[in-house]
Amino acid sequence: MSVQTETYDLIGDDHLSTSSETPLRKDAFDINDDLKITLIQEHFKEIMHILGLDLNDDSLKGTPYRVAKMYVKEIFSGLNPENKPEVALFENKYDYREMLIEKDITLYSYCEHHFVPIVGKAHVAYIANGTVIGLSKINRLVQYYSKRPQVQERLTNQIAEALKEALGSEDVAVLIEAEHLCVSSRGIKDTNSRTITASYSGKFKEEKTKTEFIALLK
Repeated sequence: MSVQTETYDLIGDDHLSTSSETPLRKDAFDINDDLKITLIQEHFKEIMHILGLDLNDDSLKGTPYRVAKMYVKEIFSGLNPENKPEVALFENKYDYREMLIEKDITLYSYCEHHFVPIVGKAHVAYIANGTVIGLSKINRLVQYYSKRPQVQERLTNQIAEALKEALGSEDVAVLIEAEHLCVSSRGIKDTNSRTITASYSGKFKEEKTKTEFIALLK
């Protein structure tokens, strides 16, 4: 076993995050989606071949293409900045100045260490000022950042930063509770544990506001 392989095994399931930004090469989008699908299809076909699968079988022959298309167009589509949802703001005509919470947003992401699912719920809140954001746009922001290889800590921060940028306000909170299949379906195989991460900014750093947010989630 090489030293590098031993290092990977030693790290195991630890949540390493080197940056708040998803690590992408500068040439990540020099080729278009169609070519990416073609290339991934060929590479995944080789993986299946190495595993000993018979690609002539009717059930398997289309799998490399289906996986490649799924990677590019669906589960990792959040890597492409062109897919970032446009966030429209609306005048706060009702002069609502209290906390607004969008809770239990279904979240599907993928662990960047093993490429297996992270499944959970995101709870997002902000305190309205002069403008408000369409509710569905909050969900779309969560889905956009989820659809890429992730660690939960980074995902939490990315959603929070995107919402703060869109609103022009620091008064934002994000809490994520999720199950990591790299823990439940392999390795330690613990099916009961959940991971919780949170980001509090602006007024949500105040104990009273934070306590109210957590209480309303319950």
